[in-house]
Amino acid sequence: MTDGPSVSVIVPAYGVAPLIGEALASLQAQTRPDWEAIVVDDGDQDVAPVLGTLATDERIRLLRTDNGGLAVARNRAAGVAKAPLLALLDGDDAYFPNYVEDMLAVFDDRPSLGFATCDATYFGLPDRAGRLFSEFHAQQGPVTLARVLARQFNVFVGSVIRKDAFDAIGGFDASLRSCEDLDLWIRLLGSGYEAAYVPRPLSRYRRRHGSLSTNTVGMVGWEARVYRKAAAALDGRAEQTIALESAERLKAHGARARAEHLILNGDAKRGVALLRRYRLESLRWRTLVLAMQVWPQLGRPIFRLRNALNGRARQTGP
Repeated sequence: MTDGPSVSVIVPAYGVAPLIGEALASLQAQTRPDWEAIVVDDGDQDVAPVLGTLATDERIRLLRTDNGGLAVARNRAAGVAKAPLLALLDGDDAYFPNYVEDMLAVFDDRPSLGFATCDATYFGLPDRAGRLFSEFHAQQGPVTLARVLARQFNVFVGSVIRKDAFDAIGGFDASLRSCEDLDLWIRLLGSGYEAAYVPRPLSRYRRRHGSLSTNTVGMVGWEARVYRKAAAALDGRAEQTIALESAERLKAHGARARAEHLILNGDAKRGVALLRRYRLESLRWRTLVLAMQVWPQLGRPIFRLRNALNGRARQTGP
């Protein structure tokens, strides 16, 4: 333990005022108390009244700013952080009581460690409630640049970052409105910092309607941008090929997501035309696209059935 906080927990709070109390209560329940929380209202005037009920806890402070987006909010909080480590906690998520203790232990005697991540448990929307993040996003093997780029290892956003490493690479890219965390992990690993993984759930990850994590079309577009940026930065390195291949894969994935959105919203003609522009991986889907081209009215029930079957598979397990 130190005289000051060992970790500064950054809590962006735009649009989550009814939920932020749960996030902060999970901090107050930590087994290790030497933390500070920096709550960024990011232009949301509803946050301050909620924090009024926690005014007696001097470890929690409010940073009032104009709306700049998630990356900007986190950068602003990091700029006033007092601790040598930064932890990320979205305002609608929560930590398990041993999060701070277990995550900070990973950094002991490891000066080359740039960040550490963990597993998480979903809650909120019923399709994944109680399931592990690692069931849907691979988290096996070492955390290397190549494996993160290939999505063989997926870094959970509720991670802890060494502040010196964060500052050295310039923090979050403020031009990114989504997937700014993926970009940060890639840049940290690309700069030579090591990463560690705690293979158990230490955080609770909320899924809710309208959140960035459920906006597939938008997320895929930003993710592809991150990979194109990585490919340019990795020019001449072996990992550049992985970044380029991933960018192309995401381009096709984004087109399929946009096509599905069009079809489910009644514009089957444009949706099917978009699907036909990209090579589909299975004979079944090529056949279905041809059927939808002849009978566009089949598009909506086909995608509804597909989504229902996918949801049932997620509920019964991998």
